[in-house]
Amino acid sequence: MTAEVGKPPMSSAVSPWAPLKRPTFRLLWSASVLSGVGTWIHDVGAAWLMTDLTPSPLMVSLVQTASTLPVLLLALPAGVLADVFDRRHVLLFAQLWMAVAAALLATAVLTGAATAPVVLLLLFALGIGNALTGPAWQAIVPELVEPREVAGAVALNSAGINVARAVGPAIGGVIVAALGPAAAFIANALTFLGVSGALASWSRTSAQSDVPPEPIGMALRTGVRYVRHDAGLVAVLVRTLVFMSCGSALWALLPIVGRRLLGVSALGYGMMLGAIGVGALIATALLSRWRAAIGAERLVRLATVVYAGVLLVIATSRNYFLLCAVLVVAGMAWLALLSTFQTAAQLSVPSWVRGRALATYLMIFFGGQAAGSLLWGILADRTNVPLAFIVAAGGLLAGLVLAPWYALDSTTRHDRTPSQHWPTHAADLVPASERTTREVTVMTTYIVDESDVAAFVVAMDDLRHARLRGGAHRWTLQRDLEQSTVFVEWFSVPSWDEHLRQHDRVTGSDRDIQERVRRFHRGDNAPQVRHFVGVVPTDYHGFHGMAPKQQE
Repeated sequence: MTAEVGKPPMSSAVSPWAPLKRPTFRLLWSASVLSGVGTWIHDVGAAWLMTDLTPSPLMVSLVQTASTLPVLLLALPAGVLADVFDRRHVLLFAQLWMAVAAALLATAVLTGAATAPVVLLLLFALGIGNALTGPAWQAIVPELVEPREVAGAVALNSAGINVARAVGPAIGGVIVAALGPAAAFIANALTFLGVSGALASWSRTSAQSDVPPEPIGMALRTGVRYVRHDAGLVAVLVRTLVFMSCGSALWALLPIVGRRLLGVSALGYGMMLGAIGVGALIATALLSRWRAAIGAERLVRLATVVYAGVLLVIATSRNYFLLCAVLVVAGMAWLALLSTFQTAAQLSVPSWVRGRALATYLMIFFGGQAAGSLLWGILADRTNVPLAFIVAAGGLLAGLVLAPWYALDSTTRHDRTPSQHWPTHAADLVPASERTTREVTVMTTYIVDESDVAAFVVAMDDLRHARLRGGAHRWTLQRDLEQSTVFVEWFSVPSWDEHLRQHDRVTGSDRDIQERVRRFHRGDNAPQVRHFVGVVPTDYHGFHGMAPKQQE
């Protein structure tokens, strides 16, 4: 779970443990930690089961691909569901879906029906539930705590994830060694039921609006358009994709390293995963100091170099205890990178599109992991595991070349809170029958001195991105041929309802851009703004092709 975008950081007077005083947050947090432990128990069982079913490194690496590919395919639609429908209902459905999938996987193992394709299919089904859960789960934290407690809630969620990461694999190793993979899958199914119970007890109050919810198709297009025109979010997505596509080699091939190259048991493999979790816990405690000391961008670069170094050690060493030690370091670098990416994504987006924007982040995150796992599995299958790790480390270092063009520090400079500075329109200004069917165009006229034209056009390009982020699907700037100092800006939205939503979406940063543009205006009054609604021939020609009556 993650913080609401645009909220101020937690005051030093607020205890980091304050969110746990909120009963609903405490219950859901506890359930999420338990579910995280179950997920890691499941992961140990799935990886170990696949090494029993097939000797192929490619098939083993497909465990990660099958689990994460659904997020690539479904994250954005899931984000739409999280923004349009009741998030509690979306989460309940997803948890029950995953409980059934985990139970079916356990049944397949117990009945002897678990073949490699069957296991991958059921892991894919679990991934569908995970895809539905991610955006909605990240979006609910601001509903559970006070605004000043959001930062503490994020820190607690991060700590909970890393507690699960630290203890889950070790518990999974014990369960698999003692009872077999089926027991691990049953344990995971029970944790999903636990989260379902916690969600069922939450009496969620949804925000009310005079404007109807967005239609699914329109919401999907609006979300995609927003991502395309938010440079800060694009930077996060590019950097995340580069890291995940190469960094996934660790998760995809570690089962092969443990079982084939080191010859450890399921418990030994669980301890290797636990070492990564311990490193992540250490990083959780130190991360805020690291960011304050060197900044987000430098931290990402340093952590990337460290992570690449870990992959090189894994490629060249066969000492179990040395590898466990460097896996602690890997966990620290992994947490530093992922937490920084997620924080930057949060700071890049306003609340109205949070589910869809973070769904895009999750899509890139898990899609990069799925594609990377497949790539490194193929490479290891055709060459060898050490070479795959070496190539992945080289890819991480090469990816740092993109850093100057996609810097992360700029994402903290934007005010994404609603500004509410646009004038209010009456909802019934357009007849109800036409509010969702007629395109609306907004025209703004500016008068600009000749000496300011070049700077004005540059400022208008920033405004273009702001309009398109907010819901416009067309934008243009035109200059009057007869009066060269007169410029007209046009932007269109699909409907009047969508334009009313657009009023609620304008952020503080958008307001600053608009004010910068308006300072170029040299008219006696403010720039003139006019609204137009689309018409069709039947409005004036009657129906069934009947022509209007001619004037006498």
